[in-house]
Amino acid sequence: MVLSNFDKSACIRCGKNSIVTDSDTGEHFCTKCGYVISEIVEDSGPEWRSFSKDGGADPTRTGVPTSLTRHDKGLSTIISPVNRDSSGKPLSSAMKTTVERLRTWDSRSQSHSSADRNLRQALSELSKLKDKLTISASVVEKAAYIYRKALDKGLVRGRSISALLAASLYAACRNAETPRTIKDVSDASNVRRKDIAKCYRLLFHELELKMPVVNPIQCIARISSNLQMSEKTKRYAIKILQEAQDNHESSGKDPMGLAATALYLACVQNGVSITQRDLAEAAGVTEVTIRNRYKGLKSQQSV
Repeated sequence: MVLSNFDKSACIRCGKNSIVTDSDTGEHFCTKCGYVISEIVEDSGPEWRSFSKDGGADPTRTGVPTSLTRHDKGLSTIISPVNRDSSGKPLSSAMKTTVERLRTWDSRSQSHSSADRNLRQALSELSKLKDKLTISASVVEKAAYIYRKALDKGLVRGRSISALLAASLYAACRNAETPRTIKDVSDASNVRRKDIAKCYRLLFHELELKMPVVNPIQCIARISSNLQMSEKTKRYAIKILQEAQDNHESSGKDPMGLAATALYLACVQNGVSITQRDLAEAAGVTEVTIRNRYKGLKSQQSV
């Protein structure tokens, strides 16, 4: 505990000039009578905090962290168009000419190639898709990485930027096991599902992507929340899917279809009234899929 003098005024209880500050707890109190004047102290230090490589404190101010979601990765510099110095005073006429020349060369030194313009447009669309699909920043970073790899290999040439970007985002969701279907990405990006699937297959083969198998249990929460199902029904559906995975009944089948079928089977066995059409619309599958998967899950339930 580090104590320091806080105020030279007398304590309002005992009248002694013995008020100190505890820097650990932030309390202002009197050392004579123990009266606590305040429990919160404002931090007067800098609003940033950084550390050097050897573990010691580094007082230098750090900038915005680099990110693949920015076309220049956040490393470019821009000279302000305002002709004022750091203190706010106007620049002299000679300095204005020098700064204007620096602005010109700074603008010319930045890349304006077709690949750079392509990347600017793609990453701008990616930031919009992030809000529409409500996905995490890590998934967006992965999508930007996949699109950059495709751009380096020349896969963008002759293809739609929006379609390839949507395919990259779908691949990133699959890689991060985020439950987003091609239809979700298609509706958000306004690109045909067929075009996204075609670009996804291209990325999968050309970039040699390794995709994990989607666990249908992760899709249950999404479907049940759309239909406002009870927690009991969800838990029963998860139990059904776990048994199906143990019996290898779910191998090679659409995870959304399996999740919808497990919820339907749980509703049937718990006496919850729901139609196959409602489940199919919430899961983005057909009623035929639910009926076909229902036979397999029902048979392994009786085993």
